[in-house]
Amino acid sequence: MQDHLSDIFQKLKVILKEYEGAFTPKFDLDSKYDLWSIKNIEIDGRKRKEVYFAGLIIQSKYVGFYYMPIYTDTALKDVFEPELLKLLKGKSCFHIKELDTKLERQIRKALKLGFRLYKNRGWV
Repeated sequence: MQDHLSDIFQKLKVILKEYEGAFTPKFDLDSKYDLWSIKNIEIDGRKRKEVYFAGLIIQSKYVGFYYMPIYTDTALKDVFEPELLKLLKGKSCFHIKELDTKLERQIRKALKLGFRLYKNRGWV
Protein backbone atom coordinates (compact mmCIF):
# COMPACT_ATOMS: atom_id res chain seq x y z
CA MET A 1 0.00 0.00 0.00
CA GLN A 2 2.77 2.44 0.91
CA ASP A 3 4.50 1.95 -2.48
CA HIS A 4 1.19 2.68 -4.20
CA LEU A 5 0.77 5.89 -2.19
CA SER A 6 4.38 6.87 -2.90
CA ASP A 7 3.69 6.52 -6.63
CA ILE A 8 0.63 8.77 -6.36
CA PHE A 9 2.60 11.26 -4.28
CA GLN A 10 5.46 11.40 -6.79
CA LYS A 11 3.11 11.90 -9.77
CA LEU A 12 1.29 14.73 -8.03
CA LYS A 13 4.53 16.26 -6.80
CA VAL A 14 5.73 16.58 -10.40
CA ILE A 15 2.53 18.50 -11.21
CA LEU A 16 2.87 20.82 -8.22
CA LYS A 17 6.56 21.44 -8.96
CA GLU A 18 5.45 23.19 -12.17
CA TYR A 19 4.43 26.07 -9.89
CA GLU A 20 7.81 26.46 -8.19
CA GLY A 21 9.19 29.85 -9.02
CA ALA A 22 5.87 31.55 -8.40
CA PHE A 23 5.67 29.58 -5.12
CA THR A 24 8.31 28.30 -2.74
CA PRO A 25 8.33 24.90 -1.03
CA LYS A 26 8.88 24.78 2.73
CA PHE A 27 8.92 20.99 2.72
CA ASP A 28 10.33 19.00 -0.19
CA LEU A 29 10.53 15.49 1.21
CA ASP A 30 9.64 11.97 0.03
CA SER A 31 6.34 12.12 1.92
CA LYS A 32 5.58 15.83 2.30
CA TYR A 33 5.66 18.69 -0.18
CA ASP A 34 4.06 22.11 -0.10
CA LEU A 35 4.04 25.44 -1.91
CA TRP A 36 3.82 28.92 -0.40
CA SER A 37 3.67 32.42 -1.81
CA ILE A 38 6.33 34.35 0.09
CA LYS A 39 5.14 37.91 -0.25
CA ASN A 40 4.06 40.71 2.06
CA ILE A 41 0.32 41.03 1.53
CA GLU A 42 -2.83 41.92 3.39
CA ILE A 43 -5.83 39.58 3.56
CA ASP A 44 -9.00 40.77 5.28
CA GLY A 45 -7.09 43.49 7.10
CA ARG A 46 -4.39 41.11 8.36
CA LYS A 47 -0.81 41.47 7.21
CA ARG A 48 0.88 38.27 6.14
CA LYS A 49 4.36 37.40 4.94
CA GLU A 50 3.26 34.21 3.22
CA VAL A 51 0.20 32.41 1.90
CA TYR A 52 -0.23 28.66 1.56
CA PHE A 53 -1.15 27.46 -1.93
CA ALA A 54 -1.10 23.65 -2.07
CA GLY A 55 0.64 20.61 -0.71
CA LEU A 56 0.85 16.85 -0.46
CA ILE A 57 1.41 14.47 2.40
CA ILE A 58 1.32 10.70 2.50
CA GLN A 59 -1.12 9.52 5.15
CA SER A 60 -1.72 5.90 6.17
CA LYS A 61 -4.45 5.18 3.57
CA TYR A 62 -4.31 8.09 1.11
CA VAL A 63 -2.29 10.99 -0.21
CA GLY A 64 -3.62 14.24 1.18
CA PHE A 65 -3.81 16.91 -1.50
CA TYR A 66 -4.23 20.19 0.35
CA TYR A 67 -5.56 22.93 -1.88
CA MET A 68 -6.01 26.29 -0.18
CA PRO A 69 -7.63 28.19 -3.09
CA ILE A 70 -10.87 26.25 -2.50
CA TYR A 71 -10.82 27.41 1.12
CA THR A 72 -10.39 31.05 0.13
CA ASP A 73 -13.00 30.90 -2.64
CA THR A 74 -15.58 28.14 -2.22
CA ALA A 75 -17.05 29.00 -5.65
CA LEU A 76 -14.19 26.94 -7.09
CA LYS A 77 -16.18 23.85 -6.08
CA ASP A 78 -18.65 24.72 -8.84
CA VAL A 79 -16.06 24.11 -11.57
CA PHE A 80 -14.75 20.81 -10.21
CA GLU A 81 -15.86 17.62 -11.86
CA PRO A 82 -17.54 14.98 -9.65
CA GLU A 83 -14.53 12.63 -9.54
CA LEU A 84 -12.38 15.24 -7.80
CA LEU A 85 -15.13 16.85 -5.75
CA LYS A 86 -16.14 13.54 -4.12
CA LEU A 87 -12.59 13.26 -2.72
CA LEU A 88 -12.89 16.56 -0.85
CA LYS A 89 -12.93 15.95 2.89
CA GLY A 90 -13.39 19.03 5.03
CA LYS A 91 -12.73 22.43 3.50
CA SER A 92 -9.51 22.01 1.55
CA CYS A 93 -8.17 18.44 1.71
CA PHE A 94 -8.69 15.85 -0.97
CA HIS A 95 -8.04 12.19 -0.09
CA ILE A 96 -6.39 10.63 -3.14
CA LYS A 97 -6.37 6.81 -2.98
CA GLU A 98 -6.22 6.15 -6.73
CA LEU A 99 -4.89 8.36 -9.50
CA ASP A 100 -5.87 7.97 -13.12
CA THR A 101 -5.38 10.34 -16.06
CA LYS A 102 -8.86 11.84 -15.67
CA LEU A 103 -8.28 12.74 -12.01
CA GLU A 104 -4.78 13.95 -12.79
CA ARG A 105 -6.23 16.27 -15.45
CA GLN A 106 -8.77 17.61 -12.95
CA ILE A 107 -6.03 18.34 -10.40
CA ARG A 108 -4.03 20.17 -13.06
CA LYS A 109 -7.10 22.26 -13.87
CA ALA A 110 -7.69 23.02 -10.18
CA LEU A 111 -4.09 24.19 -9.73
CA LYS A 112 -4.34 26.37 -12.82
CA LEU A 113 -7.56 27.98 -11.56
CA GLY A 114 -6.09 28.44 -8.08
CA PHE A 115 -2.96 30.03 -9.47
CA ARG A 116 -5.07 32.45 -11.51
CA LEU A 117 -7.11 33.30 -8.40
CA TYR A 118 -3.99 34.01 -6.35
CA LYS A 119 -2.48 36.06 -9.17
CA ASN A 120 -5.66 38.13 -9.58
CA ARG A 121 -5.68 38.84 -5.86
CA GLY A 122 -2.03 39.90 -5.93
CA TRP A 123 -0.96 37.05 -3.68
CA VAL A 124 1.66 35.84 -6.17
